[in-house]
Amino acid sequence: MLDVRRLRLLRELSERRTVTAVAEALSYTPSAVSQQLAALERDAGVPLTERVGRGLRLTEAGHRLARHADAVIARLEAAEADLEHASGLVSGRVRLASFQTAAHALVIPALGPLEAEFPDLQCELIQAEAEQALPALRLGDVDLVLAEEYDHAPRPRDPALEHRDLCRDALVFAVPEGHPAAAKAAIGFADLRGHEWAGGELGTAWNDMIQRACRIHGGYDPDVRHHVDDVRLILSLVAGRGAVGLVPALGLHNEIEGFVWRPPAEGRLERRIFTAVRRGTAERPALQAVRDGLAAQARALGLETDE
Repeated sequence: MLDVRRLRLLRELSERRTVTAVAEALSYTPSAVSQQLAALERDAGVPLTERVGRGLRLTEAGHRLARHADAVIARLEAAEADLEHASGLVSGRVRLASFQTAAHALVIPALGPLEAEFPDLQCELIQAEAEQALPALRLGDVDLVLAEEYDHAPRPRDPALEHRDLCRDALVFAVPEGHPAAAKAAIGFADLRGHEWAGGELGTAWNDMIQRACRIHGGYDPDVRHHVDDVRLILSLVAGRGAVGLVPALGLHNEIEGFVWRPPAEGRLERRIFTAVRRGTAERPALQAVRDGLAAQARALGLETDE
């Protein structure tokens, strides 16, 4: 019979690519990982890895078995979650990865009430954008992810993860106080043609959304010179350097002065904030409690929820 712990190592090698990365992630030594993979290969009776240079890569049989390992691990996690659910206890550690704006507005305010109601629950916050957090969730490095997706830049759905919409957050233009468009009740994308933009980091959904929205609604490629994911820093660039931005309303509540915000003249744009967990862990009482706590905080802020 195949050893589940060794199957997990094979799955990790499939995802992380190197024995060293697997060892670091699971607190093994590289030699211990190699020994366990060799033992799994003997049990399987077929070659699962092959040496390439100084490293290992999976054979076709290894890739096949790694896909089965995903299903086995998900079923084991579901069994553990079922037992926890039967106990009725909300306890244990929840590693929650969140992007910065949501961490400030949703996660941190929710932690106090959660800990007061469930003293045996331990929440750990990790700041991470969805591009890093969702792969980490799939690998088991975190337990729950708070992420966002934008109009014009939806995220692909990983079948290994369960997504649950939390709330919606409007996107608004931020321009300097003296900008000609600041006098308008709503700003059109065409009003900002030729301006210096501050937006998300390259390769993020935020930056993709700005690029696509400007092309669709304004007919131009924006000059995004400042690639940052901190809303406060973007607003500082707007107020201090005369840049313009398209930012989430959730990030407007700070002490920065020198800018004004206006809705898009073309109609409402928004981002959807969602939580994600691995499908096998969705019934864990601790994860359900944290999700409920985040939803309560979203309602307290007056955000439009999908419940």
